Amino acid sequence: MQRIRIFFILFFILTTPVCFGQKAELVLKYIDTYKELAITEMQRTGVPAAITLAQGIHESGAGNSKLVLASNNHFGIKCKSNWTGESVKHDDDEKSECFRKYSLPEHSYKDHSDFLKNGKRYAFLFELDPTDYKGWANGLKQAGYATNPKYPQVLIKLIEDYNLHSYTMTALGKLQEAETVELQTKSDTVYKGVGGFKSIDETLSNEENRIPAPKENYPAGEFKINDTKVVYAKKGTSFLAIAKQYDVDLSKIFEFNEIPRAEALSEDQLIYIQRKRKTGNDEFHIVLPGETLHSIAQKQAIRLESLRELNWLKADEKPAPGVQLSLRKKSSSVPKLVVKENYSLLQEKNKETSN
Repeated sequence: MQRIRIFFILFFILTTPVCFGQKAELVLKYIDTYKELAITEMQRTGVPAAITLAQGIHESGAGNSKLVLASNNHFGIKCKSNWTGESVKHDDDEKSECFRKYSLPEHSYKDHSDFLKNGKRYAFLFELDPTDYKGWANGLKQAGYATNPKYPQVLIKLIEDYNLHSYTMTALGKLQEAETVELQTKSDTVYKGVGGFKSIDETLSNEENRIPAPKENYPAGEFKINDTKVVYAKKGTSFLAIAKQYDVDLSKIFEFNEIPRAEALSEDQLIYIQRKRKTGNDEFHIVLPGETLHSIAQKQAIRLESLRELNWLKADEKPAPGVQLSLRKKSSSVPKLVVKENYSLLQEKNKETSN
């Protein structure tokens, strides 16, 4: 009996990564197939792309459920009294319920957007910030979209695990594909133990892209970020002058800010006069074009090492623009990364531009 138990435990341990891998591959393929539709529908109706994709993944089994294969119905929308199109019978809350059938997936996506936009019970959702995916997820349950009591948590987890929020940001114009160097290569997917799958975008990092990070307005003199003392110093300011003014050992200035020793600042930047925290004040940070891990760590007053540990990142790995980084607890997955092999391509491009 004991041997049988051990066998089943070992079988579960050995097969679980394979099952997870297969599921993740299906989800990533689904996202790649329908992300443009979700973005287009958001721009047309205002339904957040992240929500649309999360619902599509969940309701259609990443495009592989019996219902979607029989009807192209990606969102589990039932016929209702006003439906005059084709339909199929499918077991859901009850046996042989009537579900809408579409000739193309695009029609399903459009009908889903219209269903929410024109439904009176969903009207309050469009008063929310479109980036508030948690509010939308909980609101859909509140409005009666699904009977599953854990429906909001399912959507939120999909959005956070697969960085679907980046497609909402793209639809809003806050993240443009043109802001990264366009390389005509396919994405690579690699399995990585505890963190699950990481989808590596073959675009270049913000730093190598030479896209300037967004400028912030900071107050003069000493202030606090994440309960940590900091000043915003101008280019050319002496590090020694900062150390003397705020009575901090010069070596500590470089240690606190995780920068190499130098005489003066090479650019306007935040300089901490106190050690940064192990966790951030915000729960998440969306990587913007032009940001590096170090600039994010400075902006959020979190130690660079802690930022990497919370997001399963190695020292030489860089997150792609638009991904969501965790600042307070361990992320459930590895963020999308930029590929180092492409750096040389950019260098060649920069040389051509300068010549």
